[in-house]
Amino acid sequence: MVFRLVYWGLRRLVELAALGFRSSAGKEVEIVVLRHQLQVLRRQVGRARFDDADRALLAALSTRLARRDRSLVLVRPETVLGWHRALVRRRWTYPRRSPGRPALALDVRDLILRLVRENPRWGYRRIQGELAGLGVTVSASSIRNLLRRHDPGPAPRRPGSTWRDFLQAQAHGMIACDFFTVDTVFLRRLYVLFFIELATRRVHLAGVTANPDGHWVAQQARNLFLAPGGAPTSSRYLIRDRDAKFAGAFDEVFRSEAIRIVRTPIRAPRANAHAERFVGTIRRACLDWPLITNRHHLKRILRTYLEH
Repeated sequence: MVFRLVYWGLRRLVELAALGFRSSAGKEVEIVVLRHQLQVLRRQVGRARFDDADRALLAALSTRLARRDRSLVLVRPETVLGWHRALVRRRWTYPRRSPGRPALALDVRDLILRLVRENPRWGYRRIQGELAGLGVTVSASSIRNLLRRHDPGPAPRRPGSTWRDFLQAQAHGMIACDFFTVDTVFLRRLYVLFFIELATRRVHLAGVTANPDGHWVAQQARNLFLAPGGAPTSSRYLIRDRDAKFAGAFDEVFRSEAIRIVRTPIRAPRANAHAERFVGTIRRACLDWPLITNRHHLKRILRTYLEH
């Protein structure tokens, strides 16, 4: 509105300056033509509409007109006074909000419903405490009313966990291990030992060797717990197959960490499905493309892929 008012004011000043260079006869003829056009418009237009810039400009220019010429303006003096009173009301009227408690923000509402879906045993008091820990302040009654509108049911009697939730909860305490082989460009076979966390799918590369005897496998198990960021302390079960390379010393390393050994049935790769799937993935995405020259080359490729 301010920029428009400045624009119209500058334009009218330019027009007034241009009128000084015109003859009096030409000005009189233009005034007669404009007055006639004004009368025609008054007969055709019921009520003219003005915006704030038009009102301010007409109010300022009407003060410079003679009394007999004020009839040329499309508004009356009472209208100009009404405009001023409206500006005063707008200046001193403070914003109001509707009565009652403000509605919850959309992102907060979605967060509450997500917490309810993912934690069916939480009540509205527990959800309020979790939100406070996240820095979101919401009253307990607002959470209760929101849950009542979406009807998730009381917390103890909401639908229980699915098989997917049950299996994911059990996976947090499991770790699996297995071997896979890689043939180098010189037809030398290398064995790769790895561990995989079932909950996070995080893979630990234990080692690469051409002679995986029992002592080497046991040492890699010890290195798994000694290395920074090794096996999680929450692991309670180790899944492995019945390969003879997993000697008794290998099992003792995990038993000393209070981890129970679970051996899969004979010729049942699906019993160790997470490890088998990782082997298929790393072959298709990585190992089927380069030519491996030696053990160090293979180890460098595997570490790069696991970091990726």
